[in-house]
Amino acid sequence: MKILIYGINGKMGKILYDAITSENKDEVLCGVDKFGDGKYFDCPVYTDCFDISEKPDCIIDFAVKDAINDYLPHAVENSVPCVIAATGHDEKDLAFIEKAAERIPVFKSGNMSLGINLLIKLVEIASSVLGDKADIEIVEQHHRRKADAPSGTALMIADAIKKTIPDETFVIGRNESSGKRQPGDLGISSVRGGTVAGKHEVFFFMNGEAVSVKHEAEDRTVFANGSIAAARFIVAKEKGLYNSKDLFN
Repeated sequence: MKILIYGINGKMGKILYDAITSENKDEVLCGVDKFGDGKYFDCPVYTDCFDISEKPDCIIDFAVKDAINDYLPHAVENSVPCVIAATGHDEKDLAFIEKAAERIPVFKSGNMSLGINLLIKLVEIASSVLGDKADIEIVEQHHRRKADAPSGTALMIADAIKKTIPDETFVIGRNESSGKRQPGDLGISSVRGGTVAGKHEVFFFMNGEAVSVKHEAEDRTVFANGSIAAARFIVAKEKGLYNSKDLFN
């Protein structure tokens, strides 16, 4: 594959570039980044998608959430599949992504890790077994520079639980105004600090016992490798919106 990395000058952009070039299976055709130059890279780096002359096989986005407004119109115009690995998109963003997916194949996931997707499967099983017998809490930890909270992964986990237990109500970031825990509360707590790549733990608290399921990313390269796998998956697909369940199932 010939890949365009959107957000190539960012931390994950550089990790993705190194992951692709070290494998020697695919090629970084070019990068796009509104900030910084391309001195680190052995490929052209542009500030806008419409400046590029190359035709990539796939765009992988590890930039900020608003980047979709730059590369998705370009991708639709040029029929380029996209992997959206950035997080923090709101309802308006999601509608924009869904509209693009009516024309091109788009892969979007809050987390590209195989381990996280296994955790979600285990959480779905635990939720179906325990149901209303447990108080469920999600705790996620990330590095100090992560902008969105809760993380996209925590929301993926919460959505998976809610599909099994529809009456659960998200309680994000407990404080004194939250009051005491109510039946059906699904707590989501965020911790930010240091260089933590990503930790997610789901607790099922019952009377007299508790069960927890945990995933810890030791290196952000796992997310880069997951996005490459997603790109290989999406380039062979027809138009539509795909996610991790499509890739890992």
